[in-house]
Amino acid sequence: MLLPESGVRVWLYTPPTDMRKSFDGLSALVRQKLAEDPTTGQLFVFINRRRTQLKVLYFEEGGYCVWSKRLEAGRFHFNARGKDRQTLSWTDLKLIVEGIHLTSVRRFKRYRQGHGGTVVV
Repeated sequence: MLLPESGVRVWLYTPPTDMRKSFDGLSALVRQKLAEDPTTGQLFVFINRRRTQLKVLYFEEGGYCVWSKRLEAGRFHFNARGKDRQTLSWTDLKLIVEGIHLTSVRRFKRYRQGHGGTVVV
């Protein structure tokens, strides 16, 4: 399993993605559609139309990495919210990979340190 550094940003590209794309194709999507730099160390998540395949593109020292998962049964579940991209927490990504629908999860308030002070989420 992929183990990112703490505080890494995770982006989900919500339109269906052609899973034949690899390093170059996915990094071009990040640049053109997400308007982000794929070499910043952020994670970029792509899912196919049938929601049975998922790829994560990220850059670590020395080059690009692609992590992928293909389901033999079931689908990946997420809410598109009408945008081309949405930010995910590391927990959200783990839930999607494990087959748990994000809207069925009950979230409780937790203390979290923000950039400009304290935040309760």
